[in-house]
Amino acid sequence: MDSVTQAVLGAGIQGAMLGRVQGRRALIYGAALATVPDLDVLMSYPDPVSLMTYHRGFSHSVFVLTGLAVLLAWLIRKYWPQAPYSGRRLFLTIWLVLVTHPILDAFTVYGTQLFWPLTPTPESWSAVFIIDPIYTVPLLLGVLFAIAFGLTRMARRLLVAALVFSTAYLGFGLAGRMAAEHRVRDAMQGQGIAVAELRAIPMPFNTLVWRVIAKTSDGHYYEAVSSLFDRDTPEWVRLPLNLEAGKALAGVPLHERLRWFTDDWLRYDIVGDALVVSDLRMGMAGHYTFRFKMAERAPDGTWNAVTPSVWPTSRGGWNELKLVLGRVLHAQPPLPLAQWSELATK
Repeated sequence: MDSVTQAVLGAGIQGAMLGRVQGRRALIYGAALATVPDLDVLMSYPDPVSLMTYHRGFSHSVFVLTGLAVLLAWLIRKYWPQAPYSGRRLFLTIWLVLVTHPILDAFTVYGTQLFWPLTPTPESWSAVFIIDPIYTVPLLLGVLFAIAFGLTRMARRLLVAALVFSTAYLGFGLAGRMAAEHRVRDAMQGQGIAVAELRAIPMPFNTLVWRVIAKTSDGHYYEAVSSLFDRDTPEWVRLPLNLEAGKALAGVPLHERLRWFTDDWLRYDIVGDALVVSDLRMGMAGHYTFRFKMAERAPDGTWNAVTPSVWPTSRGGWNELKLVLGRVLHAQPPLPLAQWSELATK
């Protein structure tokens, strides 16, 4: 999630847990501590694929953060033994502020390595968009109220209420994802489309309209859109994965790492003499957020892997966003998925 959301979540937790003792300082401590896992962005990486796949790594591990919580709680109790709260409550507060950061990140589609140094596919529950005002605003209002009026009993209760609401909203997002997957799978099966893999991702700033990507066994995938309020069949477009082109990267370590990180939701495009790899999970048809040039074609026609570089991509703008948000309530006209998808090869 975005930095503001992570900060107000940490401030809300520490304010609710220790605000009675620490006052407004609890909000500052919580907000600062909640940003610690994202300090990995200060690290330097030699290429954009490494930058993408090592972010949300060790610094987002529940094992690492639990150890850090133990260390911080011990240091605070050692140097401030007179603090009017128990060591257990202090540890629980620090631990919650730290671990809720990567857990919240895992509710987005990006991929969070919650169990580093173990290497399962990064957690990517895709229940909320990376920026969602419905999640953030109640927490922000609760924190602003506490700043303005102090950590009174009412302020602490408002923070608890905001935390309960935001947690319930994550559950709503998970339910919406499962409902969208169910609707699209049933619709495709009804038209004789055999789906091998399928997953739904929330479209920008909401959990009411969902983008659903579905792989088939013939080397293609579908881009579909389904709203919670739909009564008609979801719209979709059939597109190639171009897996044959991807064979040129077989065994290339960074390509294998990208496959692992994305759970192999990759598309390959030959654009001129460049082999471009797109992460299908983020963005939408023709507007994929992460695209990398990973190979070049030599004069004799062979492909040579290169140090990955970011491939220019259209991420869409206000015109596309208006269509997406309008799609929440109205299925007609459908989103121009076929038109948008043409951008992937330009």
